[in-house]
Amino acid sequence: MNQKDKKLYQEETFNYESDWKDLMKNETFIIELKEDILENYITHQRWYGAKSSTLKYIDIIDHFKIENEEGDCFYGIVAEVNFKEAFVQNYFLPIGLVDNVEYVDGNYITQLKLRDQSAYLVDALLLESFRKLIFQKIIEGRKDKYPNIEYRKGRKCETQNYNKSKFLRVEQSNTSIIYNDSFILKFFRRVYIDQNPDYEISKYLTNKGLFKNTPGYSGSITLKFSDKNVITLALMQELIPNEGDAWAYFMKNLKKTFFKADELNETGDHLQKLKPFDQISCNQIDENLLSFCDKSLFEDVEKLAYRTAQMHISLGLERISTSFTPSAYTYDYTVWLKNRLMYMLDNRINLLENSLHKLDGLRLELAQEILNKKKYIKKRFLDFDEAKLKSERIRIHGDYHLGQVLVQDRDFYIIDFEGEPESTIRDRKVKQPPIKDVAGMFRSFNYAVYSIVFTYQKEFKLPLENLSHIADVIYSNMVAVFLNTYINEVQINNLNIGYYKEIEFLLQYCLLEKAVYELGYELNARPRWTIIPLKGISNILNDHTYE
Repeated sequence: MNQKDKKLYQEETFNYESDWKDLMKNETFIIELKEDILENYITHQRWYGAKSSTLKYIDIIDHFKIENEEGDCFYGIVAEVNFKEAFVQNYFLPIGLVDNVEYVDGNYITQLKLRDQSAYLVDALLLESFRKLIFQKIIEGRKDKYPNIEYRKGRKCETQNYNKSKFLRVEQSNTSIIYNDSFILKFFRRVYIDQNPDYEISKYLTNKGLFKNTPGYSGSITLKFSDKNVITLALMQELIPNEGDAWAYFMKNLKKTFFKADELNETGDHLQKLKPFDQISCNQIDENLLSFCDKSLFEDVEKLAYRTAQMHISLGLERISTSFTPSAYTYDYTVWLKNRLMYMLDNRINLLENSLHKLDGLRLELAQEILNKKKYIKKRFLDFDEAKLKSERIRIHGDYHLGQVLVQDRDFYIIDFEGEPESTIRDRKVKQPPIKDVAGMFRSFNYAVYSIVFTYQKEFKLPLENLSHIADVIYSNMVAVFLNTYINEVQINNLNIGYYKEIEFLLQYCLLEKAVYELGYELNARPRWTIIPLKGISNILNDHTYE
């Protein structure tokens, strides 16, 4: 928290003739919590996901005590944030009380004067006493004395005493705590009145799917919101020792590749880009490419494809629970898909039209091309015909890219099954073609390759034209190696992803969807990077191989 924010919270002290353990019964406190305290705090947090929207009011839709027999007492609050744009978001905030802000490094919500003390209201996750209490409740694995809150112990959780905990400080939307260097407990800040997909899939893959290359389900905290609805507040999993995520790992190796090509003055004139969706093994890669691009890069792609296939095979195993059983393509799914994509496309086209002033050079040329072809893009999306598809839909990762994969000893571990941030909780649970995850990873490969070109362009001696050609060659080989391994593995294990023409159609379709989705983020956050999704869309539109 910066000094400006600290000052904001110090401007007012709230007085109540109540004790801490009875404070949530105080109507005046509840009103001031909703109308004054929470708005000042929540809107300044990294995990607050609506900074571009206008807040209307905040309501408290549920709260509960989190306490133990030793007298430690905290509250869990579910706040409903209402916006003038006519939508709502729910956020979870555990709160506690301290008498000295040094305990929380000066990061407090507001100052309170209660009947028996003067203290500071804080996010309870900052307090080790709260983190210890939560861990002990999950390890005990039983219902709390408050009937609407349940602490569950998972299969991958051996009983152990609390030793230590620390924050994992790399997240935006959630807050994670590492316990005993053995478990990671993710608190979902933005919550939904439904089971979180990350919780559902993690539990399924551990208990039924038997997929080993993902953190094992170790526990959870669930709030029973009504007779038929629950809210997943937190998910605990095994802590996977790792060297970082696959994005940083591949970027390091790709950077080395491009600088070696530049050092060798490799123009790429004798290198040929593979056709879209060719399939090759690592042993079939052009020796000229391997002269500056280490074969290990493609071996890593091969291993990642194998782990991706194993994930999908596990997600397609279920034959009892309707939440996970594979499903055929239906008319209802097609209607849902087209409505969703038409809404997204209209949003991106409007955003692109209003952002042309931010673009120049090739970015502007590609943007104009896409605006001129918007009817064609719409037609490509509307050409989806469920009657022609014989493969099956399953629960998938939904937001699959290199940042969602951890690396350890040249092996890969897949994490974070929450789904696309823009999608509703219901949409994230719709069964989709597993090829959509494959397309997401291909778009991530594309980002990684071209990020090196555009980030280090001024440091290379080679002109952009040569660098772009080399990038196309490397990317096409990464895709070909991945597809070769992935398709062979899923077909051997009887996951129905369709025949080659169907696979190619779904890949083209999902790649276009992903690139259009990415365009919105880049236009809003970093217009310079729009070159990557714009070029991706253009390449798909101009490739008529599989029409």
